[in-house]
Amino acid sequence: MKFNIVIDRDEDGYWISECPAIPGCASQGKTKDEAIKNIMEAIHLCLEVRAEEGMPLTVETKQVEVFA
Repeated sequence: MKFNIVIDRDEDGYWISECPAIPGCASQGKTKDEAIKNIMEAIHLCLEVRAEEGMPLTVETKQVEVFA
């Protein structure tokens, strides 16, 4: 499966990664590469838990265009 992720740097310099399609699925790392590796592991674990709990694996995400 392929997922979009969001990566941002926090005020302490850590990289925060999230998977918007899986509520609560987030991780972090000291480097961007570490954050990506960690979110991939977190996605796998979140999908496992959601399947065990009988929850939908993902929620719908959609792109919208906003003019600023």
